[in-house]
Amino acid sequence: MNVVVTGAARGIGAESARRLAAKGHRVAVVGLEASELEAVAASCGNGAFALEADVTDGEAITRAIDEAAERMGGLDAVVANAGIATTGLLRHVEPARFAQQIDVNLVGTFRTVHAAIPHLIERRGYLLVNASVAALVHGPVLGAYGASKAGVEAMTDVLRVELRHLGVDVGCAYFSWIDTDMVRGGDEAPAFARLRASMKGPFKKTYPVGDAAEAVALGVEKRCRIIVAPWWVRLFHPLRGVLQRPQEGDLLKIMPELEQIDAADREQRGEAAHAPVGAGGDAAARPRASL
Repeated sequence: MNVVVTGAARGIGAESARRLAAKGHRVAVVGLEASELEAVAASCGNGAFALEADVTDGEAITRAIDEAAERMGGLDAVVANAGIATTGLLRHVEPARFAQQIDVNLVGTFRTVHAAIPHLIERRGYLLVNASVAALVHGPVLGAYGASKAGVEAMTDVLRVELRHLGVDVGCAYFSWIDTDMVRGGDEAPAFARLRASMKGPFKKTYPVGDAAEAVALGVEKRCRIIVAPWWVRLFHPLRGVLQRPQEGDLLKIMPELEQIDAADREQRGEAAHAPVGAGGDAAARPRASL
């Protein structure tokens, strides 16, 4: 298969590309950070190549998708994985930061999907969109991220119906805390770290990036409707409405503390306290010329 993976410079995207290539698929890795992308493509082998494109630039991501299709002779699958995370209580987050989160995670995913659909229809292919467990349950500190991912899930559900009769299958990925630069960067934010410390059971644990990447690779090959990592997220998926209220009860107990922590962090670091986290967030935030 010929597969495009976005957000592939690091984390889940990079490791998913490697797993797909190891299974014999040809991969185009798309994202920011050209040198990182080139290194990922080199580690994939099997004719993999890198294309630098920003999902907030509709023309750039369309060019990248079209070029990948031309160079590979068509696209059998697209993994829309690119995303960033912003932490902070919503009443402290500046509207511009909230809008940035939506532009990258939701509108950026739509730009990617919109560019990919004609190619996928041509080969009756498969589309996989990364929504995250944050689409299933919603809590404090990750409000902007959760809103963007809930939108991504809703969009994916619509696309699944709209594209099925055209031969295109659509999957949605739900991952818990995965050991990526994004999650490690989030852990450096005081309110996020306190939120994570308050969690119980499997929600508290960070899982290897390989778990998510292997789920992506298998999901692409089997054209799965739902992809999860770790495994227990599949059990959690149908219980989302039931579990939201108990989770709220637990979180309400620490909300005054989270409020103080986030306010103190903003007092110390200013608006930067709610900048996108991790190396990928830094790359998304850097000013750059049109690609």
